[in-house]
Amino acid sequence: MPELPEVETIRLQLERALKGRKIQDIKILSVKSFGGDKKKALGIRILGTRRFGKVLVIDLNNGYSLLIHLKLTGQLLVDGEVGLHTRVIIKLDKGRLIFNDLRNFGWIKIAKSEEVAADRLISKLGPEPLKDLTMVKFRDILSKTARPVKIVIMDQEKISGVGNIYANDALWLARVDPRKPARQLDGETVGRLYKAVLTVLKAGLKFGGASDQHYIKPDGTKGEYQDHFLIYGREGKPCTKCGGKIQKFFLGGRGTYFCPNCQK
Repeated sequence: MPELPEVETIRLQLERALKGRKIQDIKILSVKSFGGDKKKALGIRILGTRRFGKVLVIDLNNGYSLLIHLKLTGQLLVDGEVGLHTRVIIKLDKGRLIFNDLRNFGWIKIAKSEEVAADRLISKLGPEPLKDLTMVKFRDILSKTARPVKIVIMDQEKISGVGNIYANDALWLARVDPRKPARQLDGETVGRLYKAVLTVLKAGLKFGGASDQHYIKPDGTKGEYQDHFLIYGREGKPCTKCGGKIQKFFLGGRGTYFCPNCQK
């Protein structure tokens, strides 16, 4: 699933490509992929884009917005080609925006712009790294639960935007065992982990996200963070810190990469 760096990269490209364009038509190829009355967007110009965690928002100049969640396999392509997994085609006065989704879990829906922050999903999101997640808030979140720390930092209602790739890399960078109960981390370790989360997310943004699976940018190019993974996807390979063999196990149903020598 695209995480904060991927979704923010998408937002930035869409902002440049779509701002000022007018929506002429919306062709819905999969009913489950689109919610609301499409007529509210027809003939309307695009004001700009926003992001809440992993949710994209395209604001229109009539008081309505398009909310988009890519889920696991969603893609947004500017002037892209229609394919087998195309679910929605947004025709613009110049070009088009294509929504592809292999597994068809993602969605686009129309809502009033003033009600976006109160959306059922968005309203539950926790504070976001690089935005409003302070060290104090981070420490408070971890101190209140005995759940494994990796599960906590991936919980979107606790901390928004962090997914499996960046959680794995941050925990390795901070030398923290992903299974350790969050409230057992001491102050120094919490500080290291907070800085590590910010570090890996900034790296993800710098490299345009990770295209290890389905993610591509709206211009059709791939991100490059997959070439800079710290531990994610490196099962059986030597740890770049100690040389030990990286192990993989599943935690909360997600693949978790771990160096038994470095992460305590």
